[in-house]
Amino acid sequence: MSRRKGPRHLRPEEAALWELIAARTQPLHPKRTTAAPAEAAQPRPKVPEPKAPVPPFAIGEKTGPTAIRHDLARPISAALAAAPVAMDRKAHRRLTRGKLVPEARIDLHGMTLAAAQPALVRFVSEAHARGLRLVLVITGKGRERDERGPIPARTGALRHEVPHWLTSGALRTLVLQVAEAHRSHGGSGAYYVYLRRRK
Repeated sequence: MSRRKGPRHLRPEEAALWELIAARTQPLHPKRTTAAPAEAAQPRPKVPEPKAPVPPFAIGEKTGPTAIRHDLARPISAALAAAPVAMDRKAHRRLTRGKLVPEARIDLHGMTLAAAQPALVRFVSEAHARGLRLVLVITGKGRERDERGPIPARTGALRHEVPHWLTSGALRTLVLQVAEAHRSHGGSGAYYVYLRRRK
């Protein structure tokens, strides 16, 4: 059986059925126009905002100080000052004013991070076993690098790592409070470590 070529025409009964259905059908969008106005179809061109003028400069001239800071984390001293007080408030006030005398001290200044962490854990564990309450951990303030790289780096790796070591891991159960030392005991280059009582 050969296929018919060309458009197929409706038979009379099909045309009558189509007329009946079309008469009973309601249009979905009777108010919609088929052709949109040409003005509405074209989007308005965006006007570019004027850029701030570049200040004049000479070749080889150094730029002035910038207000943009790349170090988004709070300084250690601000983070420790904002930490909740876990010890007696009166003793904490005397501690931050340098009125309490540390019973022992350890100097980590000049050590690498790999050597300083086990030394700190051993020192704090032994001090707690002896029943000491206040010890001093000296880290140093860190040394400014002669050449700064493209990635911002903090000075004083020990100064930034020691508070984290004291409040995490095995030392977390022994340490009650960490505070930056008073300037009479080293200032920002040392920390007071107030230990919990032995059980």
